[in-house]
Amino acid sequence: MALNDNALAQIFTEARTHTAWQDKAVSDETLKQLFELLKWGPTSANCSPARFVFVKSAAAKERLKPALDQGNVNKTMAAPVTAIVAWDYAFYEHMPRLFPHDQSARSWFAGKPEAIQTGGFRNGTLQGAYLIIAARALGLDCGPMSGFNNALVDAEFFAGTEIRSNFLVNLGYGDASKLHPRGPRFNFDEVCKIA
Repeated sequence: MALNDNALAQIFTEARTHTAWQDKAVSDETLKQLFELLKWGPTSANCSPARFVFVKSAAAKERLKPALDQGNVNKTMAAPVTAIVAWDYAFYEHMPRLFPHDQSARSWFAGKPEAIQTGGFRNGTLQGAYLIIAARALGLDCGPMSGFNNALVDAEFFAGTEIRSNFLVNLGYGDASKLHPRGPRFNFDEVCKIA
């Protein structure tokens, strides 16, 4: 069953990338709901490599701040939450649990750095997109971004692990009065073919 126009507008056609935020908290319960939705998005062989850190406290924000490009500092410090979307280079260790009907799945990646990089990065990025869709479905606004030093984030939040950052998503309730005019998009015939 297709979603109605209001739901499609909330998730896609009217949703915007926000850089200014209302002074309104995002609850831990909402963040848990967010994960409970996004985890159902498909990944190759259910490998689920994404890992998330929801940077919410003032202390955690200060740990993140030195890694941000100058243009991203103010909007990130003002956001109620910043999600670090990361992925685990050792994701394949969980394959016996996550893909139980083929117990050989771990061997598709173990000892194969190129397969780990390709599969982990691709599927972790997909899960980051699911985070954005789930957040919008729950009434949150998003500000996804690059513009940070991955190595600094990894040293601060993932030291001693195989987890590496991919991108950031500011989460909260956006201040629509600060939005720029919406950017154009391609038309179907410009970028699509039906073969």
